[in-house]
Amino acid sequence: MRKDIIFGLRPVIEAVEAGRQIEKVFFKTGLKGDLSRILVNILKSRNIPFQFVPVEKLNRISRINHQGVIALISGIAYQDLTDIIPAIYEDGGIPLVLVADGITDVRNFGAVARTAECAGVHTIVVPSKGGAMIGPDALKTSAGALHTIPVCRSENLADTVRFLRDSGLKIVAATEKEGELYHKADLGGPAALIVGSEDRGISPAMLEHSDIRVRIPVLGRISSLNVSAAASVLIYEFIRQRGE
Repeated sequence: MRKDIIFGLRPVIEAVEAGRQIEKVFFKTGLKGDLSRILVNILKSRNIPFQFVPVEKLNRISRINHQGVIALISGIAYQDLTDIIPAIYEDGGIPLVLVADGITDVRNFGAVARTAECAGVHTIVVPSKGGAMIGPDALKTSAGALHTIPVCRSENLADTVRFLRDSGLKIVAATEKEGELYHKADLGGPAALIVGSEDRGISPAMLEHSDIRVRIPVLGRISSLNVSAAASVLIYEFIRQRGE
């Protein structure tokens, strides 16, 4: 039996109320009843992602009698960004935050997390919906980094970025074709780097919230770098400019 899932309405409700770290909950499309409504309300109150899907998807996850609901257990314990940023300042640190805007490939995300941890990034922010699930593949690719670096889940990335700016961080967006060359931009001081998915890049909303847009020159025939490679280049430019 898989250890990374919980199935059945009552067991999932009990797991959430007991404080288990839930990555996402899948409901069978059309599932009704008092318990399902109770569970949905609990998930909403705790900002735990959920989705209604065809029963075939549930059956692909597990053939066990799941009663129309399966919860995926998170491989990590999410932390609170509003606690982390003040603590960094109190310790005399200069915050460096990585915001992952829509990275859905778990191996790419794991590789990004590995670089971030090696470079001393203080925390990674991921969206509650639309991001890579932090399961066995992401954990393995991160080489253990996701067990070390704090990860914060955001219900609304735009609100989170506003909080970071209000906390004194410069918001830097990684783009492909516009913005300053990364090594010429002023990346010193407290900062948050936003990186996007390989297919869509950073969302327009996130670009609007950025203070600086930076790009990495691409001189070959392929139009862009893999997101994990691009993130590595940019993260270490922040470190270089800090003199570390």
